[in-house]
Amino acid sequence: MQALDRDDWQCVECGERRRLEIDHIEPVRTRPDLAYSLANLQTLCGRCHARKTRIEVGMGRPNPKRDAWKTLNRPGFTGE
Repeated sequence: MQALDRDDWQCVECGERRRLEIDHIEPVRTRPDLAYSLANLQTLCGRCHARKTRIEVGMGRPNPKRDAWKTLNRPGFTGE
């Protein structure tokens, strides 16, 4: 609940407000000491969480062009 409140109940990657999940920024498998640290938690939508997980396990790669496009289309982005 604290992570959701801190992140304004929206995905920190795309701004989506539905299907929210709490993600460990540093995976618990590599950093079990941070499992319950609020600083290691972030709010992601199901789609962004799945994408991050695929990248972490080596099944996908970040796409800088797609990330730039998402930034341009983020609600409230003014381009300044």
